[in-house]
Amino acid sequence: MKKLIGNDWDEILEPVFISEDYRKLHNFLKSEYQTKTIYPDMYHIFTAFKLTSFKKTKVVILGQDPYHNPGQATGMSFSVNPGVKLPPSLKNIYKELYDDVGAVPVEHGYLKKWTDQGVLLLNAVLTVPYGHANGHQGKGWELVTDQAIKALSNRGKVVFILWGRFAQNKIPLIDQSKNIIIKSPHPSPFSADRGFFGSRPFSKCNDGLKSFGEAPIDWQLPRKIEQAEVV
Repeated sequence: MKKLIGNDWDEILEPVFISEDYRKLHNFLKSEYQTKTIYPDMYHIFTAFKLTSFKKTKVVILGQDPYHNPGQATGMSFSVNPGVKLPPSLKNIYKELYDDVGAVPVEHGYLKKWTDQGVLLLNAVLTVPYGHANGHQGKGWELVTDQAIKALSNRGKVVFILWGRFAQNKIPLIDQSKNIIIKSPHPSPFSADRGFFGSRPFSKCNDGLKSFGEAPIDWQLPRKIEQAEVV
């Protein structure tokens, strides 16, 4: 079988990748990319998995689906490339990050430093049509990402950060006797004031990692990103 990701996720996800349901998803996406504007570009669909291997993953920040406006989607949940205006949700994440652990907000929204430390920036749905949030929900991506969540849950010692109802719908997939769930309202401007601000997810995450005997995440992002660092 062709390796879609290039690390240990290929073996973890192989039962889905060889299924008839995934073949249908593949054919659907082939048509979508040929006839519509879809984000991210097809070479960045699996970026989250490529950057954070199964073995290396110790934190999951779960998003709904990619940003649906031009130039935003990177294949990592909540992250945007350098030079792209910060989305409102990410601005709120930076505010809580500062209030929680003192990480100084930066002007870019490129979160790769977190993935380098074992944070899987995963969306439940990995593609989206231009201007149509959740436009690919229910088309088959959930088979892939649910498999990933269940595999990590079974392995254990993972902190799952679940913001908003959509992410929290995945709680039944997670064994809470072996993992930690941190949940709050979504950082979107529509809900951040209802409990996201003040929820302290980043310090709680690090406390959880320490309880597992794992190193905490350095949440402070670099002030500048060189173009050569962008994947």
